[in-house]
Amino acid sequence: MDKQSANNIANVLSEALPYLQALNNKTIVIKFGGNAMIDDELKNSFARDIVLLKQVGVNPVIVHGGGPQIGDLLKKIGKESKFIDGMRVTDRETMDAVEMVLGGLVNKSIVNLINHNGGQAVGLTGKDGYMIRAKKMSIKRQSPELDAPEIIDLGHVGEVTTIDPSIVNALDEGDFIPVIAPIGVGSDAASYNINADIVAGKMASVLGAEKLLLLTNTTGILDKQGNLLTGLNGKKVNELIADGTISGGMLPKVACALDAVHSGVKTSHIIDGRVKHAVLLELLTDEGVGTLIKS
Repeated sequence: MDKQSANNIANVLSEALPYLQALNNKTIVIKFGGNAMIDDELKNSFARDIVLLKQVGVNPVIVHGGGPQIGDLLKKIGKESKFIDGMRVTDRETMDAVEMVLGGLVNKSIVNLINHNGGQAVGLTGKDGYMIRAKKMSIKRQSPELDAPEIIDLGHVGEVTTIDPSIVNALDEGDFIPVIAPIGVGSDAASYNINADIVAGKMASVLGAEKLLLLTNTTGILDKQGNLLTGLNGKKVNELIADGTISGGMLPKVACALDAVHSGVKTSHIIDGRVKHAVLLELLTDEGVGTLIKS
């Protein structure tokens, strides 16, 4: 190794020290999704990041999505995917596919990848130990020709009512890494498909997490000139929403990040999951790879 390369590595390790000290024995909730879940190289770098964090005294908790994988299975069985306001209409047959993909195929592949890289991951759904209680979600739409709002039934699409963190806490204390599929259970014992960003945000709040990380397929929040914005607070975020800088698919992620910091999570991060080792770069370097939001 030449002197310049050695100095670069030493500088990177030295830069990480204060961040590692600040995160020691703290909980980090990470929503794993997007390209990071599909590209083999990105999946492996993510797994290595998680194992390293656990090794140095951080408690990572993973919540994952799996929309494209669900769509692929439905296509194979000849069932059309239907969406309303970005949410998958989930009848009983579709819910069976969701549980097969999220609770089985996707969850166990993440667990296996973390374990293969030296970690001790345990796969869960929100149904395990009644961890995530849910209720049916419905959408109201008001049309000029209707006297009352139209109630749209999305089937087995749910929203979180409560989260019991006891299983996650027990796993953390036992040096295991929880990997959670966002499936909840209702008071009627029915299964519900819940948005993974929302589950990650609620989980971070209930656990009193130090940070919430949402992996995306974008650089983060950009201004109108395309420059990355970071170090935002609630007031600034609301201004960016009002003037249209934050719009479209970024709105629900930002709302989730804001809800978390308003509920006691120290900071939320919307980061670029297309970058190798994005989690380590965001947590342990000065520049990071995304947008940081604080209360």
